Amino acid sequence: MDGIIVINKPKNCTSHDIVYKTKKILQEKVGHTGTLDPNATGVLPLLIGKGTQISKYLINHDKIYQAQIQLGEKRTTGDIEGEIIEQKEVNESNLKKENIESVLKNFKGKQKQIPPIYSAIKVNGKKLYEYARKGENIEIEPREIEIYNIKLLNIDKINKTIDFEVECSKGTYIRSLCEDIAEKLGSIGYMKELKRIKVGEFDLKDSMTIEEIEKNINNKEFLKNKIISIEQYFKNNPSLELQENKIKLLLNGVQLEYNLEDNLYKIYNTQKEFIGLATIKNKLLKRDVILN
Repeated sequence: MDGIIVINKPKNCTSHDIVYKTKKILQEKVGHTGTLDPNATGVLPLLIGKGTQISKYLINHDKIYQAQIQLGEKRTTGDIEGEIIEQKEVNESNLKKENIESVLKNFKGKQKQIPPIYSAIKVNGKKLYEYARKGENIEIEPREIEIYNIKLLNIDKINKTIDFEVECSKGTYIRSLCEDIAEKLGSIGYMKELKRIKVGEFDLKDSMTIEEIEKNINNKEFLKNKIISIEQYFKNNPSLELQENKIKLLLNGVQLEYNLEDNLYKIYNTQKEFIGLATIKNKLLKRDVILN
């Protein structure tokens, strides 16, 4: 069982919890390509079996999130799990639709973002949240991100919340974005809810829950339809058909000369069976991920 499955992560569990449960159910090696906070829900692609070897090709995906900002409070972690460190009255002007849409529009494009102190980014060999937990001050370097699209979904004037959807580059922290939006609105705020609805081509509508996997563990047809094979994932990559003797050389680590462009290639034998992936660099073909 090699490939990718898309999990709809529930609240109140870590990405590691999901990996552990899936590994236990499937009895396969399992990995992920990027974590979701315990309070966040939505798309969590998992790599199964030899699918774990393609993780390097899945780490630069753009993402789409739906988030909710709670205005009037600032929290240590930037989300609902943190302690309240500041409160401020929310005025009617803070919740005007035209004002909110104008502010959101100004966040589109490339920009520098300061990651939250409660994050796993390493500075001087330590994760930022380790400094935060010890109350140590550390200078956080801003990082370049890009917001491709951002739109208002809902305004709740009674509960003082704003729902929005954002399509963004890898490395974008939605907690920081929520705080920055609240500040631009003349208020303070934190990320109350977060749902990831897309990671690259992995969509929430194609996801399944851990309970569904467990329920269908003996339903081979169900699992087959839900697992994205390595061959399927790289469907748009070029392919090469090799004779048996060349496949043996490739499997043994021998680099083969091919006058082809540098790229990642799908490798097939003369029976049209998918063997795995190999790269061509400087006219040399080298094994990468081999299934058989």
